[in-house]
Amino acid sequence: MNGPELLRIVDAIHRDKSIDKEIVFEGIEQAILSAARKHYGEEEVIEVHVDRTTGHPTVKTNGQEVDSDALGELLGRISAQTAKQVMIQKIREAERDALFDEYVEQRNQIVTGTVSKLEGGSSIVNLGKVEGLLPRGEQIPGEGFRVGDRVRAIVLEVRKSGSRVKIILSRIHVEFVRRLFELEIPEVSERIIEVRSLAREAGYRSKVAVSCIDNNIDAVGACVGVRGARIKNITGELGDEKIDIVRWNDSLQVLVPNALQPAEVEDVILCPMLGRVIVLVRDDQLSLAIGKRGQNVRLASKLVGWDIEVMTREELDEQLERAVQAFSETPGVTADLAESLVAQGFLSFDDLSVIEPDQLAEMGGLTEEQCDIIVAHAENESERLEREEKLRRAQEKAQASINSHHEHEERRKPGVPEKVEPVVEAAPEVVETPVDTEVASADTEAASPEAEVTTDMNEVGHQSGP
Repeated sequence: MNGPELLRIVDAIHRDKSIDKEIVFEGIEQAILSAARKHYGEEEVIEVHVDRTTGHPTVKTNGQEVDSDALGELLGRISAQTAKQVMIQKIREAERDALFDEYVEQRNQIVTGTVSKLEGGSSIVNLGKVEGLLPRGEQIPGEGFRVGDRVRAIVLEVRKSGSRVKIILSRIHVEFVRRLFELEIPEVSERIIEVRSLAREAGYRSKVAVSCIDNNIDAVGACVGVRGARIKNITGELGDEKIDIVRWNDSLQVLVPNALQPAEVEDVILCPMLGRVIVLVRDDQLSLAIGKRGQNVRLASKLVGWDIEVMTREELDEQLERAVQAFSETPGVTADLAESLVAQGFLSFDDLSVIEPDQLAEMGGLTEEQCDIIVAHAENESERLEREEKLRRAQEKAQASINSHHEHEERRKPGVPEKVEPVVEAAPEVVETPVDTEVASADTEAASPEAEVTTDMNEVGHQSGP
């Protein structure tokens, strides 16, 4: 192995595998060092260097350079298998590191591949240079793939696994929606329209808040497209997931009603100390604002970054009244402090238990000890009410189970035979003879089998006599 030949090997590996030449030189040096240790012994101090310009290798043992004849013999002793193993290991490590660096830069970016294999509920996606794993838990609920299907997903995680790179893909992450907006809507990719906030429950609904630097452009209309063409492409990729596009506004008084669309909001009350927003709606808008299983208000809360509590004005008045009364009965809390706490949005002992002592002291002019007593009382009351609520739910569940069992047992009971009315047979000789009959019970259907029947036998005997 002379210098020019070694340089040709390095150059070929660099071009074919896209591996840095320095890494290849280090692999060759490692192979020569491995052979030298077998030849001279492990206890010898051996140094190996390959000239990066000429490709000429140099070997030193205990500080003395090996002459050219001994070096040629040493290089000749390098077994093809040893050199191959060392080089393959170095090349694989280099390829792994190169792929790792490439896909780390693509984290949260969309990649496109083809399903090459199915393993349980997971899909193996061929991305070209490497395969990615799309776990079942990262797929949109209800969707399924077959081998050969084209798949879009974002790179969720990249990690080294031995000599390989493991790439985890996702289609349920909220960033997947953002990247689809960038792909389908040019104004978003060009940063004319900005996606300010996202909230998503994959497979069901997403909310996207957008704004535009150009006042002449309708941000929502541009995202929807002509006859909904742009948004249809996105929802189609997401399995017909519903997407609400709302206008972003720096004022929560405007943003919160936008986020709760399509419900109509009457008033928005901010509670900065709790990071909460109380939204008042009419009775007919309450279920619409909350959404199915609380989905609408939950997504709106994620979108604006504040907890949103939806209620009617009557419900708010009731909660305010109960809170003032409960706080007033708390040791150390005056009527004025109770009013102040409620005005700041503290509507329960659970809320009061998380208040900062310095804030409480400032509001009521209290000492640190008084604040600690109030907070401790609130914590105890909150835990007590929580236990009572759990007990109530357990009792309701147990009662429902008992009722269900009783209904099941009733259905399993055999049918009760119908009651048979007694039959009174007429004398065989009597034909078309009127008979006066008196029944002891006025209700013949309720009469017992033993009910007496009185018949004017004299008249019967008179008519049937000779």
